[in-house]
Amino acid sequence: MPRVTLPSPDTMSPEQRRVHDKIVSGPRGKIQGPLRAVLHNAELADRWQALGALLRYDTTLTPRQSELAILITGRACRSPFEWYAHRLEAEKLGIEAGIIEAILTDAEPPALSADDAAVVRFADELNRTKSVSDATYADALARFGERTVVELTALVGYYTMVALTLNAHEIPLPEGVAPAFPLPHRSA
Repeated sequence: MPRVTLPSPDTMSPEQRRVHDKIVSGPRGKIQGPLRAVLHNAELADRWQALGALLRYDTTLTPRQSELAILITGRACRSPFEWYAHRLEAEKLGIEAGIIEAILTDAEPPALSADDAAVVRFADELNRTKSVSDATYADALARFGERTVVELTALVGYYTMVALTLNAHEIPLPEGVAPAFPLPHRSA
C-alpha cells in the first residue's frame, strides 16, 4: 500500500491531467512508478519526466548500457519497483539472464564487453562510494568521452532519485509480483 495517494486521471487537476497526458503519449506510453506520486506537484512531475526522458532515451549511451547502469542503481538503492521495472526493460533489450542475476546478487556479471564492463564498474563504484576512482574515471573517459561520462553520472543520479522516491512512498509492485528484496527498514 503506498504511503501517498496516487492520483488517477478522473481525480487530477487540469495541470496534473496535462502532465499525465504528455507522459502517456510519449515514449513511456504509461505512467507508473515515481511519477504517480510526483504528480502531486504537476510542475515537478513535468520537469521530472522531461529529465527522465532525456536521460533514458536521448544520450550517447546505448539502451543496453543505460539499463545496466539503472539496474546497478536499483540494486544499490534496494528499490523493489525500480528493479522490477528495469529488469523487464533489460530483458526486452536482450541482456542475458546471467548478467541480470549477477547484478541482483551483487556478483561480477559474466561475459561483459569491455564497454559494458566500464559502465557497470562506473555505476557500481559511484553508487558504493558516492564518487569514482581516478582509474575508473579515466577508463570511462577514454572509452566514451566527456559527454557520455557526464550523461552516465547524471543517469545514475537521476535513477537514485527515482529509487528513493519509490522507496519513501512505497510505490507498490503490480499485484502478484514478489519484490526482489525488501524495502529498507523504516525508522520508528
